[in-house]
Amino acid sequence: MDEVQEQQSQPLDQDNENEIVAENAAFVHGEPPQDANGPPKADSEVEILHEKVTKQIIKEGRGQKPSKYSTCFLHYRAWTESSQHKFEDTWNEQRPIELVLGKEKKEMAGLAIGLSSMKSGERALLHVGWELGYGEEGNFSFPNVPPKADIIYEVEVIGFDETKEGKTRGDMTVEERIGTADRRKMDGNELFKEEKLEEAMQQYSMAITYMNDDFMFQLFGKYRDMALAVKNPCHLNMAACLIKLKRYDDAIAQCSIVLTEDENNVKALFRRGKAKAELGQTDAAREDFLKAQKFAPEDKAIARELRLLAEHDKAVYQKQKEIYKGIFGPRPEPKPKRFNRLVLFLQWLLSLFYRLFRRGGHKED
Repeated sequence: MDEVQEQQSQPLDQDNENEIVAENAAFVHGEPPQDANGPPKADSEVEILHEKVTKQIIKEGRGQKPSKYSTCFLHYRAWTESSQHKFEDTWNEQRPIELVLGKEKKEMAGLAIGLSSMKSGERALLHVGWELGYGEEGNFSFPNVPPKADIIYEVEVIGFDETKEGKTRGDMTVEERIGTADRRKMDGNELFKEEKLEEAMQQYSMAITYMNDDFMFQLFGKYRDMALAVKNPCHLNMAACLIKLKRYDDAIAQCSIVLTEDENNVKALFRRGKAKAELGQTDAAREDFLKAQKFAPEDKAIARELRLLAEHDKAVYQKQKEIYKGIFGPRPEPKPKRFNRLVLFLQWLLSLFYRLFRRGGHKED
C-alpha cells in the first residue's frame, strides 16, 4: 500500500491508497521569473562543457546526472544570442518536453550536451554555438531561427528515466506508459515519506507527463480508467502540497483538472474549497464544500471546514459591526423635556386665582 498518511488521518483521506494525504510538500515546476528584455542573468562561474557549449547554474539540482539514452524531461526557453529574439518557450504550453540523450535531433545537439551535465531540479543558462544548433542555414519554419545563430537556452531539468533502450513515450505501449507513470507516482510517495519533498514533486510531475492530453484523448474503456487512476491522484497530491506552500491559485488549477474528468470527486472539491477559503473566496469555497458533503455526508473534515467558514463569517460580521459603531458613534440618549418657564408661570397664576376664588366663596357663606 503506497499511501502516505497524515498524523491525524480523517475519513476523507483514507479512501484512495494511491494518493498522499499529508499536505506538506513543495511544488517546484512553476514558470521561473524572467527578464522581459531577454534571457535571465546568471552570476555563477562559467563552465565549459564543449568548445561550443558553456553553462552557468541558476539553481542547483540534486542527485545523479543522466547517462546516455536516459529520457530527460525538461522545460526550456531559447533566444538567438545576437538579437535576443526568443523563438521557443515550452513553459507557455505548460507541459514538459522529453529528449533521449544520444538520440536527439541534430539541432538539439548543444542542448543535449548541456542536459548531460545537469541534475534533477537544476536550472541553468546554456550558450550554444550555431554549429551545434540550427546550423549554417538556420530554420525558417517553426521555430524561426536565422542562419549561423548562436543560441542561449534557459533550461530546467524536471527529471529523467534511466532506460537502456532509450524508449520515448511515443514508442511505448499503453500498458508501458501507464506502468511507468504509476512507478513514478509510487516513487514520489516514498520520497515524500522521507521528507524529500522537491524530489517527490518531480516524480509526480513526470508521471503526469506520461499521461498528457494527446495520450488521454486516445484512450477508452478500461485503459482510460487505468490511466485516470494514476493521473488524478498525482494532481490531487500536488494540490495538497500547493496548499501548504500557500500557492492557492495553483492548487485550484490542479483540482480543477481532476474535476474536469470527475466533477463529483470529493477530494478535488474539498481541496479546491480549502484553497478558495484561504483566498477569501468564502462563497465559492462553501459551494465546493457543500457539494463534497453531498457525496460524503458523514465526513468530519468537510463538516469542520464548513463550521470554520461559518465562524469566519460571524467574526467578519462582528468586526464590521464594531467598525460601523466607531464611525457613527453611540446612539444618542433621549434628552428629558424641559418645561417652558412661561407655561410654569401661567400654571402657578391659575392655581393662585383658583385658591383666591375658593376663599371668597367661603366668606360669603
